[in-house]
Amino acid sequence: MFVKLNERVYLNMAKITRTKIDHVEDGIRVRFYEGQDQVAKSKRFKTIEDAESWLEDLLSNIK
Repeated sequence: MFVKLNERVYLNMAKITRTKIDHVEDGIRVRFYEGQDQVAKSKRFKTIEDAESWLEDLLSNIK
């Protein structure tokens, strides 16, 4: 199942093995992995709660 991550990126969620909410230099981001390889990352968030809410909304759109 493909999910629109942003205006330019679609993720094949069937291949995503894990997600991670991570503090990076420029803010908080959600990272998507296929095995050991990071394949995408989200926009920046100000709080972890914002990132969790965004990820839950994204995952709830998968049918």
